[in-house]
Amino acid sequence: MVLLQILNSASPVSQMIFFGTIGMLILTIGLIFLIIFHQKKIIRYQMALQQMEFQQQKMLLNASIKLQEEERQRLAADLHDDAGPLLATARLYLNENLVNLDKTTQLQNIYNAKQIIDETIQLIRNISHSLMPPTLKNFGLESAVNDLFQKISGAGTITGSARFHDYKERMPAEKELIVFRIIQELVNNILKHSNSSFIHITQNINGNSFFIRLHHDGKGLTQADFEKLNKSSGGLGLKNIQSRLNVLQGKIFFERDSSQTYYKITIELNLNDEDIKTD
Repeated sequence: MVLLQILNSASPVSQMIFFGTIGMLILTIGLIFLIIFHQKKIIRYQMALQQMEFQQQKMLLNASIKLQEEERQRLAADLHDDAGPLLATARLYLNENLVNLDKTTQLQNIYNAKQIIDETIQLIRNISHSLMPPTLKNFGLESAVNDLFQKISGAGTITGSARFHDYKERMPAEKELIVFRIIQELVNNILKHSNSSFIHITQNINGNSFFIRLHHDGKGLTQADFEKLNKSSGGLGLKNIQSRLNVLQGKIFFERDSSQTYYKITIELNLNDEDIKTD
């Protein structure tokens, strides 16, 4: 009541100043609440984003562990199922009773054992090559990729070609192997799912960035497809690719050419002094 009496007795200018001040105060308070609400919304969004990133990293780690475990199991199975029986058979031919046999039988047993041992050596060599292809080890990534694409073209169902523009110096062997495994996985996916008539790969360096690009004219993925599959429970092969890229701190991009005639996959790695060594 007192406030109303004061307002009624005040001049119109004073009343306008009073109500303007009240309005500004209400507006300021409203703005403060709006900012607080917006900040809380941003914090919730950031927390949700961090949770999504954590879940994705967890899935990638699980995929990497699963890949390593599958490779160990495959090697163990090859050694147990193939090399084990071969060596056991060779041992039968070279048992302690060999000295009691006639000379002809002794020579035949030794020959048979040698044949089996040679076969075992070849088996172990093949297993070793699957871990580190000899062309990659001895001549580098360019030669290994060219060898891979020559074999693809040799099958006669799809044309494969590769061109390296800037690979005068090699990366460390372990990084070359990771890049080669990524290329293998991508090529296998293209061969299995795309129904392409060709696969072409190029390599170049721009500043400190190392690029590998695969082109094919079949069914392919866009970046949105890749990210969706990468976050799903399936797509183990793509998760393995992402896991390997994480080791190299690299990136991968999937896109369709503007002409809509082919798909392109780009691998980008950052280079430093430790990444490059002379042959």
